[in-house]
Amino acid sequence: MTTTPIQHYINGQLADGDSGRTQEVFNPATGRVSGRVALASRADVDAAVAAAEAAFPAWADTPPIRRARVMFRFLELLNAHKDELARAITREHGKVFTDAQGEVARGIDIVEFACGIPQLLKGDYTEQVSTGMDNWTMRQPLGVVAGITPFNFPAMVPMWMFPVAIATGNCFILKPSPLDPSASLMIADLLEQAGLPKGVFNVVQGDKEAVEALIEHPEVRALSFVGSTPIANLIYENGARHGKRVQALGGAKNHMVVMPDANLDKAVDALIGAAYGSAGERCMAISVAVLVGEVADEIVPRLAERARALKVKNGMELDAEMGPIVTAAAHQRITGYIDKGVEEGADLVVDGRDFDGSRAGEGCAEGFWMGGTLFDRVTPEMTIYREEIFGPVLACVRVPDVATAIRLINEHEFGNGVSCFTESGSVAREFGRRIQVGMVGINVPIPVPMAWHGFGGWKRSLFGDTHAYGEEGVRFYTKQKSIMQRWSDAIDAGAEFAMPTAK
Repeated sequence: MTTTPIQHYINGQLADGDSGRTQEVFNPATGRVSGRVALASRADVDAAVAAAEAAFPAWADTPPIRRARVMFRFLELLNAHKDELARAITREHGKVFTDAQGEVARGIDIVEFACGIPQLLKGDYTEQVSTGMDNWTMRQPLGVVAGITPFNFPAMVPMWMFPVAIATGNCFILKPSPLDPSASLMIADLLEQAGLPKGVFNVVQGDKEAVEALIEHPEVRALSFVGSTPIANLIYENGARHGKRVQALGGAKNHMVVMPDANLDKAVDALIGAAYGSAGERCMAISVAVLVGEVADEIVPRLAERARALKVKNGMELDAEMGPIVTAAAHQRITGYIDKGVEEGADLVVDGRDFDGSRAGEGCAEGFWMGGTLFDRVTPEMTIYREEIFGPVLACVRVPDVATAIRLINEHEFGNGVSCFTESGSVAREFGRRIQVGMVGINVPIPVPMAWHGFGGWKRSLFGDTHAYGEEGVRFYTKQKSIMQRWSDAIDAGAEFAMPTAK
């Protein structure tokens, strides 16, 4: 079978690399191999870093308004090709086409934000900070920076990183997931068409070897990572050990609290979409429904009815609600968690393990298919409650009151996203203040902040001091310089040995 080669993009050129290693890329809807991606060697990473280093001085010296104009042209091209990019995501990831369109749209938001970089890079100025002396600050780029991104958002998550990094004057190396790498090359092509100079944006396809090479390379000044918590923790520690600035976003176990006064029609809609959208392969997916009081007896049967009726289809079908699991290995891992939930005594209300791929559409019988799974009466000691499953599995936990719900959530090791459905302003206010989670939704099931606010969780969901994109992204990819200035006629005669103070 002929498969499409998926290469690196280094210094404005597609390259096979010199490792000789490749990995198969699948269409998860059919289970068939659709491509073969190159896996970078350390030499390939060195070549990308060298290209970025060479491009950095001129790009950093380019006025911000001219960098913004490149981003504006890139934005225009993205809008013209957004459906083409979404189709590539659906083919390799499996998420439904409308969801892939939404992913691209959220990435475009970040590009629009980055177009405002002249304003965002403005420093502070104080005249006469002391007699005859002025003080101002500026932010300058770091140099060569890198992003290591996951399979579940092959366009959006890279766009959390590189638009801000490039607009602030850095040169960027993207290491995408080898599971769905084609989007990275499409982005590279659009950036080239937008007039981005060679070497400013590079793509190294690869696996652990490429990641380790980026971590250890002395000229890579900063690393941004999104993925599982164990790997995020490892990258944060190893990156810091090698003197890098690191932003590592890890895993999640997102809860949605449903209060007795909630609009249950809207709460059911929210849970179904947030739990089973993208087959649950989202770091912001709701995987735990925390049902307060007697609301559980009414909402669980309604959730079960909707979960059984999910339209699980090839993602290119416009009425599809859920696509396949990304790989056979992921399917096996999720199946293992469902098995564990049954073994540990949870009530399996809807079982998605036996979904027949032939029901998903023509040619899908061998794909990596699974239906939605619903558990009830899950307890905090169970594995399916404690660990991130990253699949279409919703666990219902019953609690007597909102105080218990808040305590339950705060005791979990993850603190990425959370939601509360209620019609009570006092409950909403108290929930927002007391909950120890980085992103909170009140009657919003997936509270992903907009481009100008920044994304990031708490506890073991984020390693590092800054969130992704927004103004915190600008700070992450730049360093502050403070300049104090005075002239000779304002300098007193004689040496001063005391600590300088304002005069």
